[in-house]
Amino acid sequence: MGRNLEEQRRELNGIIYYNRGTVQGEDGSRYDRFAIRTHFVEVGESHVALVEKYVLPLYQQGDVLSFGAKVMAMCTGNVHRREDVKPGFFANLMWRFAANNSTGIGMHEPHKLQLVINQVGLPRVLLAAFLSAVTKPFGVKGVFYKVCGKDVGGIDGFYHRSDFAVYHDLALVNNDNGNELCNEIHEMTGVPTILMDANDFDRNVIGISDGFPLTNQEIQDAMQDNPSGQGDELTPLILIRPL
Repeated sequence: MGRNLEEQRRELNGIIYYNRGTVQGEDGSRYDRFAIRTHFVEVGESHVALVEKYVLPLYQQGDVLSFGAKVMAMCTGNVHRREDVKPGFFANLMWRFAANNSTGIGMHEPHKLQLVINQVGLPRVLLAAFLSAVTKPFGVKGVFYKVCGKDVGGIDGFYHRSDFAVYHDLALVNNDNGNELCNEIHEMTGVPTILMDANDFDRNVIGISDGFPLTNQEIQDAMQDNPSGQGDELTPLILIRPL
């Protein structure tokens, strides 16, 4: 997604953020979105402290927060290091046939594919690979992820093209207690929060705080163009302001 970051750049109360503009949803509702720039978040940092530091200085009553799932995985230590993942026979064989792309979400890496095998089991991965191969000539995409389950798409990392060296040898996995994490943020800061794994292709909800004021369709509308951007922009926190 092309963006002129200098034109979008704003600063308020010492916080740098980018005005991603206004979008309109299917029901006519409109939303402003502000992508908040953070420091590079290391493993074990507090997700609540991030919101207190970066979001509260910009927050207005009625705003909601989309918190990036990958940064949440860093905060909670839901990570795997390359040295701890030992690719087996099938991972070393099958990764060579995976589509190589520039998004970082593919399976063209043996360590990453081994994590999938560990998570869902070898039989399902073999079935997913077979069905993906036989449907690919017909232009059907995403079969591998549909068969393995949406959580597999949440495995990110072991990505040699990343601008951040730590991601070359680190894989992040989406949290399975997303609602609890969002409730912690809401209770400690007062900011209604949704945990999202968003990219240019999908916007998956991983968790949501109790009483979150937007419906799933409304949050999908507000995040329709992936205002989080790519990882090198360091903008995992999206403040959404319904108009």
